[in-house]
Amino acid sequence: MDWSWPGGARSGFALSFDFDAEEVWIGSDPANADRPGVLSQGTYGAKRGIYLVLDLLERRDLRATFFVPGRVAERYPEQVSRIVDGGHELAHHGYTHTHPGRFGPGEEEADFRRAFDVLSGFGTPITGYRSPAFDFSPSTMDIMVAHGISYSSSLMDDVFPYRHSNGIVELPVQWILDDAPHFWFANSSWDKTIAAPSQVLEIWREETRGIHDLGGLTSLALHPQIVGRPSRIAMLDTYLQFVQDQGVHFGTCSEIASLVP
Repeated sequence: MDWSWPGGARSGFALSFDFDAEEVWIGSDPANADRPGVLSQGTYGAKRGIYLVLDLLERRDLRATFFVPGRVAERYPEQVSRIVDGGHELAHHGYTHTHPGRFGPGEEEADFRRAFDVLSGFGTPITGYRSPAFDFSPSTMDIMVAHGISYSSSLMDDVFPYRHSNGIVELPVQWILDDAPHFWFANSSWDKTIAAPSQVLEIWREETRGIHDLGGLTSLALHPQIVGRPSRIAMLDTYLQFVQDQGVHFGTCSEIASLVP
């Protein structure tokens, strides 16, 4: 692909966080709303994880994109205000953390509009969207266009940013560069092994090297409730030093999207 990054950088890097708090658990099973033990995993992200993440970004002088469900922004306005005040980008992640394909007629647009209004209330432009499910319904693209969304970071079909036929830029993601497949654990999955931070560090390093060699975009999608554990924050710090040593072009998702012709 004929692609060049600013400043002669070989590749690009977009660091993003899905600040889901309790909504990711309720979205996966509405009955979890009455299970405080399950919800406490998401509460950790708002109570502790988000602050450890923001402190790390401040120490490294890096800006990231935070995809936040509208309901989380309503529940935790102080945390979202700190994201914005730290110079980070605030982006759309639904109102509830619900797969777009699970909505009935008109429900997806109403959910999207409600989140857009809530997030816009923090005084910063909302130009990006990440589907809570890394997936779309047949209506999602039209809804994004109607609300002036300029980019999505939801699909997994490339390692280079590209533009959809309707003009929206896609910043591709991939499960290998998401913390959830490596660390996610729920009471219903006792047969799942939780990876050691050292294992995930090696996986991320190798994938980043490969993308760097191709000249593409490393799009890291993380969650404060998952990566915000002490051992994983330390690992993320080590990984970010590795990335910075590669001489990549860092940018928020909106900044990266603005480079796509």
